[in-house]
Amino acid sequence: MPASESASLTPARTYPTTTRTRRRTSRPLKYCPAFPGEFGSIEDVNVFCRDFFWYYNNEHRHSGIAMHTPASVHDGSWVAIEARRAATLDAAYQAHPGRFHRRPRPRQMPAQAWINQPPATIQATPSPQITQAA
Repeated sequence: MPASESASLTPARTYPTTTRTRRRTSRPLKYCPAFPGEFGSIEDVNVFCRDFFWYYNNEHRHSGIAMHTPASVHDGSWVAIEARRAATLDAAYQAHPGRFHRRPRPRQMPAQAWINQPPATIQATPSPQITQAA
């Protein structure tokens, strides 16, 4: 039996009677070219997941959070990154205004971002990282 079965993991390419939460959580793995069909051992699973989730949280830019990484949103460094992006876009516009239909701006950071939004009955408090830029 492959280690993925003993670890209760199924390939992300199939969704046999899974919940919506599990489908959304495993979706990034489905599109990862490095995702193996089978794992040789539980250690292989651990190594793959450690490397994948480090990349996904620290290097991969997410469209749902204005092309920032989850790590930069969590630690608040996205504010400085956003300011640098705005300065770069402004300099490009100043140097070549004819290339643009209107003044370019960085993407807007959403007020809230969810992987799985909690039910409406739960009152969620805003993240301190999001409110500090307002």
